[in-house]
Parts: sequence; C-alpha cells; structure tokens
Amino acid sequence: MRKLALRTAIGLAALLTAAQGSARELLDYWGQCVPFAREASGIRIFGDAWTWWEQAEGRYARGSKPKVGSVIVFAKTDRLRFGHVAVVSRIVEKRVLMLTHANWSRRDGKRGFAEQDVTLHDVSDGNDWSLVKVWYRDTGGLGGGVYPVKGFIHGGKPADELSGENPDYVGALIDAYVPR
Repeated sequence: MRKLALRTAIGLAALLTAAQGSARELLDYWGQCVPFAREASGIRIFGDAWTWWEQAEGRYARGSKPKVGSVIVFAKTDRLRFGHVAVVSRIVEKRVLMLTHANWSRRDGKRGFAEQDVTLHDVSDGNDWSLVKVWYRDTGGLGGGVYPVKGFIHGGKPADELSGENPDYVGALIDAYVPR
C-alpha cells in the first residue's frame, strides 16, 4: 500500500509539472489513468475510473458522441477492475478517434506510462461507441480485447498538449480497418 501511495505521489508531482510545462513533460507522466485524465481534460472528478460516468451526472454534459477534450469512460469489467478513463485527442472519422491516456500499454514491461494519439475504434453494432478496441503498444496495433464504454464526459478545459503536431491519421485508419 505504501508503494502504491508513493508511486501515486510521484506520478502526481510529474503531472503537476507537466501541466505547467511542455507536451514532452505531459507525456513523461507515469501513474494511474485517473489523475492523468483529470489534469489532461480539466474535468474535476475523483475516484475510480468506472465511477466517473455517474459522478458526472448533473455536473458535466455527457453523451455518446466524442469531442476533442472529452473523457471517455470505460466500464468496470473482469479485465478492467477499476475501469479506465482517457481523453479524446483527435477525431479521425466517424468510428475512429485518437486518445491520450496513461496506464494502458506496457513499456519495458511496466504499465503506467502516458501515450499520446492512440487509436480507438468503435466496434459496436449500433455505431454508438458502446464497444471499442484500443491500440496496444505491446502488439503494435489494436489489441484483441473489446471493451464496453459508458460514454463521453464533456466540458473541461483540456491541456494544450493533448495531441501531437503530426498525428498518424493514416496509421489509425489502417489499424482500425485493415485486418491483421
């Protein structure tokens, strides 16, 4: 427990520095997805990621359509015991967007790192973003898992560093639509 508290404190310190600094510093964050999403989106919600959807009711606009700067809330599942939150950094097309988030892929065998402009593909039957696939660094493409989503929370003031200068739109579309 002390190790987790220390890791969280270090991650928050890095995030506070990042909020005042450059995009590179924002991407140097290491820790949980919740503090990262809160600072990167400006949406002031606390607690486990899966609780954000209900907490946003009456405080922030919510919906099923993405907007740049919105937080996407992944539902709690067996694979995502605390859910997951990420910030929409780019909209590529109707069923493909890019996220900036933390604590998803591994780097050097560890989770917790921030990633910018990661592909997210809507795979729901109703084209409503209720089921998604996420780009996964470990495989260099969309992971094999399909994740349920509660929706998008709108209304914060997103960080300027959400998206890179040259996001790979073509790569995102290839990841989403070309079978591996």
